Order: sequence, then structure tokens, then C-alpha cells
Amino acid sequence: MTTHTRVRRTPWGDARFYIGVALVVLSILGVWLIVNASRTTTPVLQADRTIVPGEALSSSDFTVVDVSLGAAADRYLAPQDLSAGQIATRGMAEGELLSAAAVGDADDARTTTIVVESSVGLPAEIEPGTVVELWQAPQLEEGFDEPRILVADVTVASLVETEGVMAQSRPAVELVIERSDVSDVLSAMTGGAALSIVPMGSR
Repeated sequence: MTTHTRVRRTPWGDARFYIGVALVVLSILGVWLIVNASRTTTPVLQADRTIVPGEALSSSDFTVVDVSLGAAADRYLAPQDLSAGQIATRGMAEGELLSAAAVGDADDARTTTIVVESSVGLPAEIEPGTVVELWQAPQLEEGFDEPRILVADVTVASLVETEGVMAQSRPAVELVIERSDVSDVLSAMTGGAALSIVPMGSR
């Protein structure tokens, strides 16, 4: 009777051993890469104040902060990325990081500002950066017509302060509006329409 002797394989002679070791190494390497990436920061610009659409951007309006952004780092501007002649294409709140999508060339600006007197008092919540609607009540031979929206979704650039004996009796604001809406707004103003400024969502 022939006796068969079973040959025992050493661990390092089995392919499964090497595959297991490779998986462990890859797992450790993946964790290390994730931890290392989370510790990597990028210097970007953060707004020191509210910035309205169409406003010229200056380095004095921002603070440089180091932020961990990972793959999204190229979506935000570093100090060296801000140059003369750039404007905000949308409003930015104080503390917001400067997104590349929020910056444009002044030559391509589609907005401008216009000062509008309100026929009634201004709501207390209106301040620079507030998004509002401009309403008008067209003047008739006697009285005024029904109020209607003249321009929607415009931004308050500033509250206009008047001083002295010649100060205006009506509150006035500087609004950022599309250039295509300027004609309608000026026509309403020269036509004697009663204008009102209403914060979005307050109706």
C-alpha cells in the first residue's frame, strides 16, 4: 500500500497571500492620501463686506484665508488671481469666498446703477445687498393706477443719504439694474409714477 504524503504550502507560496497583502497596503495608502488631502489648505479670498453685482473688485475688499477645498480649489480665486478691471457678476455676502464664477470683466458688464426715490418709506430690512422688487403705480389724470412690478430681482447698492435744507423729503436708494431695464425705469420716473421698493418675499 502506497502512502501519499500531503505537501503543505507555505503562505508566501500562495497567490491569495500576495493579493491580501496588496489590498491591505492599498487600503492604508488610500487612508493616508485622504488624511493628507484634508490637511492641505489653499489661500483664497474672503469678502470683508457685502458686495453687490457690478461693483469693481479690489484686494482691499478681501481677506486672504487658508481653506481646505480639495478638488474644488480651482473654483475659487487666490490673491494673485484678482486683477484690475474685474467686477462682481453677482452679489456676495460678508464672509463668502470669492468664486471664479462670480467675477467678470468690467467691459462685459450688463448692469448699471440708478438712484430711485421711493414714494413711501423704506422697510427696515433694506440695506446694501438686499434683493428687491421695484413697483410702480402709473400716474393718471386723477390719482394713480394700480401698482405693478416695474423691475423684479434688483439689488440695493446703497442707501442715499441727503443733508441740509435741500435734502429730499423722500427716501432714495441706489439700485443695480440690467441696462435693458434703464429705459423703463427712467420713463416711470419722468412720467410721475409712484415708485415703491419691496424686499423679495415680503408680499
